[in-house]
Amino acid sequence: MDNVPPPAEELGILDRELRQLDARRAQLLTRRAWLLAALQPPVAPGAPPAPPRAGFGPPNSAPGGFGRPFAAPAGPDTSPPGVQNVLLTLGGILLTVAAIAFTLVSWGAMGIGGRSAVLGAVTVAALGTPYALLRRGLVATAESIAVLGLVLMVLDAYALHRAVLPETDGLGYAAFASAALAALWSAYGLWLPRLHTPLPAAVVAAQLPLPLWALTAGAGAPPMEWALLLTAALDVAVVVWTRPVPVRVTAGVAAAVTGGGALLIGAFRSLAADSPSAAANPAVLLVAAAAVALFTAWRVPAVAGVSAVAGLAAVAGVGGVVRATVPGVGWAVIGYLLCGTALMAVVRAPVPRRLLPGLAGASAVVHAASALMALPLSALALAGPVTALTDVWSGTSPLPDPDSTATTLLPAPLALLITAAVLVAASHDRGTPSAADATGSQPPSAATGTMWPARGDRLRTAARCGALVLVWAAFVAVPVVFGFGHSAAVLWQLAPTLGLPAAAAWRQSGAMTSTALACALTGSVSVALLSLATRPATFAVLGVLVGACVVAAVRARGPLQALLACTATVFATGFAGAAAAALELPAHRAAPLLLTVPALTALLGARLRRHPAALPVEVTGSGAALVALLLAAGHLPTLALVLALCGVIAAGTAVRAERRPVAGYLAVALFVLATWVRLAASDVVAPEAYSLPVTVPALAVGALRRRKDPQASSWTAYGPGLAATLVPSLVAAWGDEHWLRPLLLGVAALAVTLAGARLRLQALLMLGGAVLALDALHELAPYVVQAVGALPRWLPPALVGLLLLAVGATYEQRLRDARKLRESLGRMR
Repeated sequence: MDNVPPPAEELGILDRELRQLDARRAQLLTRRAWLLAALQPPVAPGAPPAPPRAGFGPPNSAPGGFGRPFAAPAGPDTSPPGVQNVLLTLGGILLTVAAIAFTLVSWGAMGIGGRSAVLGAVTVAALGTPYALLRRGLVATAESIAVLGLVLMVLDAYALHRAVLPETDGLGYAAFASAALAALWSAYGLWLPRLHTPLPAAVVAAQLPLPLWALTAGAGAPPMEWALLLTAALDVAVVVWTRPVPVRVTAGVAAAVTGGGALLIGAFRSLAADSPSAAANPAVLLVAAAAVALFTAWRVPAVAGVSAVAGLAAVAGVGGVVRATVPGVGWAVIGYLLCGTALMAVVRAPVPRRLLPGLAGASAVVHAASALMALPLSALALAGPVTALTDVWSGTSPLPDPDSTATTLLPAPLALLITAAVLVAASHDRGTPSAADATGSQPPSAATGTMWPARGDRLRTAARCGALVLVWAAFVAVPVVFGFGHSAAVLWQLAPTLGLPAAAAWRQSGAMTSTALACALTGSVSVALLSLATRPATFAVLGVLVGACVVAAVRARGPLQALLACTATVFATGFAGAAAAALELPAHRAAPLLLTVPALTALLGARLRRHPAALPVEVTGSGAALVALLLAAGHLPTLALVLALCGVIAAGTAVRAERRPVAGYLAVALFVLATWVRLAASDVVAPEAYSLPVTVPALAVGALRRRKDPQASSWTAYGPGLAATLVPSLVAAWGDEHWLRPLLLGVAALAVTLAGARLRLQALLMLGGAVLALDALHELAPYVVQAVGALPRWLPPALVGLLLLAVGATYEQRLRDARKLRESLGRMR
């Protein structure tokens, strides 16, 4: 049924719709014009009308047409306030430069009276003019003139020193002048509060008096660190008890600079102190700085994180006294750590809640730094047995023997244990509601806790995992600290290595399980290397590790089970290698013994079938086969035997349907390689006599396979049989100086290639063609070398260049030809 109206009717419909759209658009334009008029400010009498806004104009005169948008006339690039600010800034800068030039250059051309009169009059005028300008509403102009007046006051102070007080000490006069300027600028800023520059400038000037006074090193001058700290305290007072934002921001930045300088000087002197009395003065300074920082964090919520600085400063001060009292760096670390632990107790005290994250963070930094300084001893205990690899079964312990007593090394594990205890306590802290602080912040919920305000569960888990790692690290360092003998050290390190996998298998999942397993695996490698010092320890430790991993794997589930089973396989490989070494077997004769591991893993895989742990165990067992091949590589007869045994294992694995696609091909390749290696080991010069009896029945079996299963690949049916003869013959032909073998091989390869092309069999075509090409290359190689030697040296590069140009010119056609060849080969079986 045709629903399309006639053209005349459809044209009428379109006209009606266009008229409706025009009417609706006219309504919208009218409403828009009214809204624009309502938004325009009232025009003063006599003022020019405001320019129209960009928008749509009236409808087009053409019937049914829409009005076209028009652009508003281009406005100025810069607004009037911007131009005004630029002009005022430039004017102020020029006047300031002129005043400086007058003071420094033209000062000597006038007498003392003229100098004072000119500079004083200009200064008074510059400071008084902003008052009149502010009354007229010219705030920006007043600001520029006021800045000029402030600069002139600095020049007045300089001129006063040069002309009237030249004998006065420069630093002392600068300190007094900066204090006077700060006071005068403060008064000026309070007199004209609409000016934004005087008060921040006064804050900047106030940073100089005390440090400059300290630099004079006079009788009553304070030390530099105390001068900086007092200046920072005054800045904090300005931040807390003043309202103008520019003043508070300037004072806050200044407090950070001066307070940071005081902290750095105090920390340096605390570390350099060699006696408790010498460390007392910087300790008092650091504690006072901590009090200032804590007060700042309490009264200024925006910088509550400064409480972390307060905590670190307190720990550095008190810990510095302890450091100067105790002997050795290790015990000094314990002193700082105990101070950090005491700081953690403040979290439970009734302090404002906003201070808690910073204090807890400071304590965490102290504990982390202490642990990092103690961990190298544990790393030394774990990595020390690596030296046993160069001296196996020598009877000497491979543990490091540092020239230190237990008293010197004991702080390292103690620091780890203390940090672990703090983490455990923190992980169990559910918190209690803290009282609201003075600023009215709300008390926290008891469910969130004081230590873990957000993402509490994950943080608690991380704390417990960290505690486990630290306890384990402290445990493994004990033999080094107390100088254990070899047997005692092995037993000591074996205990957590056995206990942690059992605990991990019992827990089954979670971050604690992964952490315990990581520690256990690391420790197992270390204790296995440690056991290499003596033969009995090697067999005992490796046997125990294999048994423990097997038991834990049986108990575990999921990925943990596969990991434990693979670990047991690795240690079983080590046990087999140790057995070969105990039998004093040479390397090539030890290789067959190592094959017991992949054989057992293949049997285990057959028992597990499609269990998730089966494939990882079999792959790990194949690693032992690779080690066996490397050990046997230097003795060809043994290498042939090892390859054949590996082929037997692969063939047994290929019986299983899920492993057949990979293991079947691997078994064939291993058997063929074993045959070739055996022929090479026997110095056979005519390998065809041995390979043809294998090739003929193999091809017959392949033909029967293809007859029963026409879809079977030619590589499966004919590839092994052909390769068994063609490849050894090709190797022999390359070393044969006569012409008969290459000729016969070429004829045979040509026949195989033609048969593959005729029967459309990919294996015959590819193998025959490859062997034929290599055989022809072997025969032509001497002539090619002779011809290349006779050619000019420029000719080969020229020929290569021409070849590349030809290939590039016909690149697309070559791609199509290659694609067709690939498709043709893909259609073959």
